[in-house]
Parts: sequence; C-alpha cells; structure tokens
Amino acid sequence: MKLKHTAAVLALLAATGAYAQDTVVKIGHSGPLSGSQAFSGKDNESGARLAVEELNAKPITVAGKKLKFELLSEDDQGDPKAGMAAAQKLIDNGVHYVVGPYNSGVAIPASRAYNEAGVLIASVATNPKLTQQGYKGLYRVNASDSQLGSKMALYAANELKLKNVAVIDDRTAFGQGVAEEFKKQAKAAGMTVAGHEFTNDKAFDFTSILTKLKTKNVQAIFFGGYAPQAAPMARQMKQLGISAKLLGGDTICTAEMGKLGGDAVADNVLCSQGGAILDKASGGAAFKAKFKARYKQEPDVYAAAYYDAVMMYAQAMQKANSVDAQKVQAIISAGSYQGVAGTYAFDAKGDMKQSPVTIFTFKGGQPSPLTSY
Repeated sequence: MKLKHTAAVLALLAATGAYAQDTVVKIGHSGPLSGSQAFSGKDNESGARLAVEELNAKPITVAGKKLKFELLSEDDQGDPKAGMAAAQKLIDNGVHYVVGPYNSGVAIPASRAYNEAGVLIASVATNPKLTQQGYKGLYRVNASDSQLGSKMALYAANELKLKNVAVIDDRTAFGQGVAEEFKKQAKAAGMTVAGHEFTNDKAFDFTSILTKLKTKNVQAIFFGGYAPQAAPMARQMKQLGISAKLLGGDTICTAEMGKLGGDAVADNVLCSQGGAILDKASGGAAFKAKFKARYKQEPDVYAAAYYDAVMMYAQAMQKANSVDAQKVQAIISAGSYQGVAGTYAFDAKGDMKQSPVTIFTFKGGQPSPLTSY
C-alpha cells in the first residue's frame, strides 16, 4: 500500500515538475457573451480560442521555457459598468494580454483600467476616441469609424450614385461615431443628408422614425448601430414600402443580420467592414476551414482579427524572448505582424497604418463581399 502511495506521489511530482517547466501566459477576452450581441462575443472568443489551442498544440519556446496559453473569458454584456468589472477580474487574475472589448462604449472606459495595470489591449472597437487616449499598450486591430463610415459614404456616392440620404444612430459610442463619419463624408461627396434621427440599442420599433424619413424620399438610410436593431429596421422599411437601401458599418455585416431580417435583408443592405476580403487573403481560406472544422460554423465578422491578435502577441513574445508586457509592447509598436485578416503595423496612437475596408451586401442571408478599398 505504501509503495503504491509513493509511486502515486512520484508520478504527481513528475507531472507537476514537467508542468513547472512551462511558462503560463493568460490571455484575457472581454466581450458580450450574453444578451442580443452574444453571437458576436462568442464568435470573437472562438477566434481567440482557436489561436490558443494551436499555440498549445505546437508550443513555442521563450527564454528556454515552453509557453502554455490559457484563455480567460469574461462576459462584459456590451455594458460599460459590466466591462469595468470584467477588466478588474482579468487584472486580478494576473492577465497581461487582452483581446477585446468589442464595443467602443466598453473599450473606452475599460482601457483606462487595463492601461493603469500595464495590460496590453488589442481591440476591434472602432470609435476614434479609443486611440486618442494615448495609451502605449493599446492597439486597434481593425479600421476605425472614420474609415468605416467615410468609405461607406464614398461607395454610396461614387458607385451607387446616390444623392439624397438620411442617418439614424443608436446613441452608443460606436453608433454615434460611425454615423457622424458617414454624414461628414456624405456631405463632402456632394450628397444631401435629409435627416438625422436617433434611437437606442434596445429599441425594436422604428416605424415613426422611418415614416418621417419616407416623406423625404431618401435613397438610402445609414444606420449607426448593431444587427439586433438593424434587422427589424430592414423588415419595417419593407412593410412601409420604403425602397431606400439600408447602409451600415461592421456591426451589421453579420450572418445574424440575415437570420433576423429574413427576406428583408438582401442586396438592399450594404455594410462596411475592416480588413480585406477573407477569401482573397493568403491565409483566409485555411483559417475559415480550421474554424469550421473546430466550431461547425463559418467565422463571423471578427473571429479572424481575434485569432490574429493572439498570434501577434505570441510572435512578439518570441521576438522579445520574454513574456514581460513592456518588452512585448515595444516589439509590437515597432514591428509588423502578417495575420490572416491583414498586416498589423501600428502608428504612434495604436491605429493600423493600413486598414483596407470591404463593402458587403447580402446573398441568401449571408454577407457577400463586393469590393475592398
């Protein structure tokens, strides 16, 4: 009995000894894992998890030790207050690398807490204010509102030849930001902005706003907001006999939009998303195949960017030969990482030096790319 016990203890010590040789790196994820935007939060988390699993399957070595990555995921509910609680929890758990938050309204306040704790952040949140805060370890791994909103306006003016448009925004940091950028560029491109209406990110009835805009004979309505609102908006436009196109940013460029909107979402809906067309990117097809094999579904809007962000951290750790966040930050800020969704090289603010934008429409309920520029 005693021999058996000794053998068990030795086996346990051997196992923990081997484990002790590894350096554990915690990657934090903050996003909406519950509520109406949970489909985006889970898709983003899946992208990050895929990268973590790949890194652990073929471990990389830093400072003579193998790295073992762990993903710690927190539900920030797309809410600033919950986002601050999620940030504190990740910081308390010893996380020095975060992917997210997804929503601008969460990312802006939470980034202050992360910055003070010396945590590096890679976020797809698009509001320009995020990177205007001047935090050294903050990277936007996506186009900003100014690019998403303005390129959608340019497409509407140059390709669709529209003259008379309107704007609706949901008053969130994201919705407001992208709508203002669209409006600014629309006017500069010679279009008339016949109206700017407001709603919120919990609303589902837009009849009165749409009826008001119908009288102005607008050719398109740009909506600054998210798919759970944009889909019923598209349905109500159809019911009211409004033939105007529905335009939006990256948050409506999702399969959820087609699912919720049904036959009201087709080539009448156009949206702009950061990054080049994934199918045309060198690693795009391989990433999509890996993602589908692992999760039994297609990657949505930002799964590839979250995957890239984790891989970018890992590559920078190798180059720095350290898991110290400050050393890793110096490598990322000075260098360039070639990912699936783009080349990640950042300016002094933490914005991507080059971030192409792709314009999508919908076919069979799925976002379908038209052109990148």
